[in-house]
Amino acid sequence: MIRKLAAELLGTGLLVYVAVGVATLSFGFGTAGQSFAAGVVATALAFGLVLLALAYVLGPISGCHVNPAVTLGSLLSGGISVIEAVGYWIAQFAGGILGALLLWATFSDSPFYSRSTTGLGADGWGKASPIEIGWGGAFLIEMVLTAVFVFVVLSVTGKTANATVAGLTIGFALGVVHLLGIPVTGTSVNPARSLGPALIVGGEALKQVWLFIVAPLVGGILAAGLHWLLNTKPVAAPPHETSAAGAT
Repeated sequence: MIRKLAAELLGTGLLVYVAVGVATLSFGFGTAGQSFAAGVVATALAFGLVLLALAYVLGPISGCHVNPAVTLGSLLSGGISVIEAVGYWIAQFAGGILGALLLWATFSDSPFYSRSTTGLGADGWGKASPIEIGWGGAFLIEMVLTAVFVFVVLSVTGKTANATVAGLTIGFALGVVHLLGIPVTGTSVNPARSLGPALIVGGEALKQVWLFIVAPLVGGILAAGLHWLLNTKPVAAPPHETSAAGAT
């Protein structure tokens, strides 16, 4: 269990440090230049490729959830116990905070960095959204994108799934949902990824972070329900009932 929790803490921290770091460079520092689309693609690739690598490295140890919504979906699907899930959540949120702290310490050494203006890749709605979407639309898209992503994770990590390509599928899925979500909210689909940067930035990001915790968790619940609906095998009829039906 200690190895699993350490893997979840490390994985979540690395995901935040690398992928949120790319998001901050692209949109905070403006390294993508005047092309918003370039920043979206770079950030989406960063999230997808980092998770792809982590899935193969940490997957054999903890399953590489690195996301409380994925852990909730796994819990509801019977993949892990309640005790394991609580431990995973603690490790993931701690990892997200540590990753954000390390990222902030890195960028704060630059004369061009300002916590209030450059930020730290925090998610948001209203004025904090690239399209200034309201909180209702932000909640809906975060819930749907998380449900899609967690459903993919549950499907490709099931007992009958091919573990060889699971990491590729999960990484691509995360990258794809970011392509849609970044222009809307910045994309969370991961409460631990959102909480860390919001705590560092504070202000409006911290006031709005509740949505990026609640909506992904609701999405995780929906994904577990969808997974159960589509992947539960029907119970076979007893042999004597089958024979009786044939005789009739």
